[in-house]
Amino acid sequence: MNEHYRPEPGTPMEDLDTPCLVIDMDDLDHNMDVIADTYKGKSTKLRGHSKNHKTPAIAHRQIRRGGTVGGVCAAKVSEAEVMVHGGISSVFITSEIVEPMKIERLAALADQAEMLVACDQSSNARDLSKAAQARGVEISVVIELETGLARCGVRDTDSGVALAKEISALPGLRFRGVMSHQTIPDMPDREDRAVEAARTIKGVIDLKNAIEGEGILIDIVSTGETWSYDVAADIPGVTEIQGGSYLMMETHYSYMTEFHYAGKILTTIISTPRPGVAIGDAGVRAVSSLSGMPTVFERPGVTVAALDSDHAVFKLESGASLKVGDQVLLIPAQQDAMVSRWDRFIGLRKGKVEVVWDITARGCHN
Repeated sequence: MNEHYRPEPGTPMEDLDTPCLVIDMDDLDHNMDVIADTYKGKSTKLRGHSKNHKTPAIAHRQIRRGGTVGGVCAAKVSEAEVMVHGGISSVFITSEIVEPMKIERLAALADQAEMLVACDQSSNARDLSKAAQARGVEISVVIELETGLARCGVRDTDSGVALAKEISALPGLRFRGVMSHQTIPDMPDREDRAVEAARTIKGVIDLKNAIEGEGILIDIVSTGETWSYDVAADIPGVTEIQGGSYLMMETHYSYMTEFHYAGKILTTIISTPRPGVAIGDAGVRAVSSLSGMPTVFERPGVTVAALDSDHAVFKLESGASLKVGDQVLLIPAQQDAMVSRWDRFIGLRKGKVEVVWDITARGCHN
């Protein structure tokens, strides 16, 4: 979207070409400060998930702000390549990497930065070992435990222990620990989050203890996410939290009011065809509807009734009004799906452009 558009610093928001992806820099810094304050003095730290912003400049800002392990997560080898080439020194690929070409690329990255990768099967571990030996590097491996997503991961403690023994014996690999990822339904309060985090993460801690009981050292227990960023940090044994959505925020996490909505789509009203209806110039190509319709920011009585490819249909309740030329900010239900549609962020401070960041990992699906 807007491939060649790059507004100059100082440009007022009202002069921006729309639709565009904007970040409120005060809100972004606030969200980073919540993390820095939460993990200050704790042994547990955040490993920010770069799939949510896909931008090395933002990853560096997170790390400088504090509360992190000094590295990031990535979902894909291509995302990891962008982070490493952008100067991030530690990247954890939280997906299993099994294709020979991707394993070769992972091994190449391990010659430039600390590379960690998830694993849930012996054959994959052996392939990682061969690639690491061939290139003369070391790849750190973390066993994934399935804890409710019905996706990847070993299914029980015994399988995890057996895999840990095999990984520990393979040349070119350094066994580091265990990981998991969880979700939580509805709009939980803090007590609900604490109970659910303890329940789902218990299996990870049990696996850690069982592996250590075999005399194998573990230094990483990577688990949690935005919804459990605080409560998981209080579970003994957890060393790092894989948080991503907190940074820009999304309506899916609206119950976490300590974080602010930093990332939004700016759209302009281009038509008011009939009473109670207005049309904006941002559709599905600009803001994802993967997890539901976006929400209108700070305009009471205005909701998104429908999206087509390039337009939003706004419904106006009695007393609400929009006119042609008005700007409207949209908050996505899911932030990372929206970010992948854009080439750059436009950072605003007090309503004026402060910085423009290229989203260099956009489209990194491989």
